[in-house]
Amino acid sequence: MKYALVTGGSRGIGRAVSLKLAEQGFYVLINYRSNHEEAKKVLVEIEEQDGKGELLPFDVSSADEVSDVLGGWMSKNDQHIDVLVNNAGITADNLMVFMTNDEWNKVITTNQNSFFYVTRQVLEGMIVNKFGRIINVVSLSGQKGHPGQVNYSASKGAVMAATKSLAMEVGKKKVTVNCVAPGFIKTEMTEHIDEKMWKKMIPLNRFGEAKEVAGVVGFLASEDASYITGETIAVNGGMYS
Repeated sequence: MKYALVTGGSRGIGRAVSLKLAEQGFYVLINYRSNHEEAKKVLVEIEEQDGKGELLPFDVSSADEVSDVLGGWMSKNDQHIDVLVNNAGITADNLMVFMTNDEWNKVITTNQNSFFYVTRQVLEGMIVNKFGRIINVVSLSGQKGHPGQVNYSASKGAVMAATKSLAMEVGKKKVTVNCVAPGFIKTEMTEHIDEKMWKKMIPLNRFGEAKEVAGVVGFLASEDASYITGETIAVNGGMYS
């Protein structure tokens, strides 16, 4: 049994990734912070498809919770994580001239610091066992920028840069580190966006589906992707700067 952890796994892309990895035979740890009902629904879906998993609630932006809950699970079960999908993230959009310290700090803490806290926690096990897949869900905003998202773009751009460095550190231990950068995907995060207006800027002329992002994550988690590391794969319908 191989174990996969999906942070922010209760909704949207995280939900689709959790289902995909379960379909591929992984025992999926579904992380969430507070939305227990949605997370439970994902676990039920996994079990209805003869998959296996469990809920693992903790705040990815808290170093102490990551250590206590995730570290505690690993010690208690004497297991390591084979696949980590750093998916949890938030937005707090505002033009920089009006952006508050809180809007900046909570996005950086949740999106960027969590990458460090969670990845550090599972990395030793991957190195010791000489196998690991770390997949960071970033964003088109981190690649080309977007007005009103200086904080969000900074957090995702930082994770993409860190991915390249970490890939160089752990490659010899057969641990790969990659990013998946979604564009406009139909999730709760894009419900307020005018799809009719924005899809005109997308060559494929539509918003993407969460399962299309999950398909790329599933590929990167598989043996077929064993020679890919340090990369950012865009899933954005051809939308580039």
